[in-house]
Amino acid sequence: MADESMIPKSGVLPQHIAIIMDGNGRWAEQRCMPRAFGHQAGVKAVRKIVEACAENQVKVLTLFAFSSENWRRPQDEVSLLMTLFASTLQMEVEKLHRNNIRLRFIGDRSAFAGPLRQKMAEGEVLTQNNTALTLVIAVNYGGQWDLCQAFETLCQQMQSGVREKQTITPELVGQHLSTADLPDPDLFIRTGGEQRVSNFMLWQLAYTELYFSPLLWPDFDRNALQEAISSFKSRQRRFGYTGEQILKTITS
Repeated sequence: MADESMIPKSGVLPQHIAIIMDGNGRWAEQRCMPRAFGHQAGVKAVRKIVEACAENQVKVLTLFAFSSENWRRPQDEVSLLMTLFASTLQMEVEKLHRNNIRLRFIGDRSAFAGPLRQKMAEGEVLTQNNTALTLVIAVNYGGQWDLCQAFETLCQQMQSGVREKQTITPELVGQHLSTADLPDPDLFIRTGGEQRVSNFMLWQLAYTELYFSPLLWPDFDRNALQEAISSFKSRQRRFGYTGEQILKTITS
């Protein structure tokens, strides 16, 4: 048996960080302010974390901005979120481009108004060749939706003859997810004290290290991000192997 204390920890930076930004509404309520105030503060937190990830040479940052279940919220809050999303997109795309950041969106865009869909597409086209960081915004996204659209695409390809009927493999499914061109997350962070993944990147998180912070999203700053990264670096990532196998690989 390998002495697990001898197995080196990860020690490397996560290349893809995925975050559920939870707690905007509670943050505002604690201050006796409307929930809109919390969402606006949350946008400021996004700017800080994007900057910190770029400085830490993280390659991909995925932010869960609006889930497919969030449509169930009060209509006035949903309308506010859509307005805030559109205005933030308008203000931030040029800044992202100047800082060599690539912008990507994942999720079902069909529910959004035409002008908003156009702004999303224009932002992606403008920044498509940038290389410093890929910022992925998950909007009207759900992990179950992502899997269903992948399976539906595969079925249609096989039925139409575009693809020969074949065994469905994990590799084949991964090639048809909305994140097919991206590495799976190394580190998942959820703020706000909740400890669940809430239908976020269900397939992609299979071997992701999970980190839950009690901080509400507007309070999650550079120091908090660094704590999460330090936790990640201290872990042993085995991907199904035993500690003894890993130790042999390292020492051989």
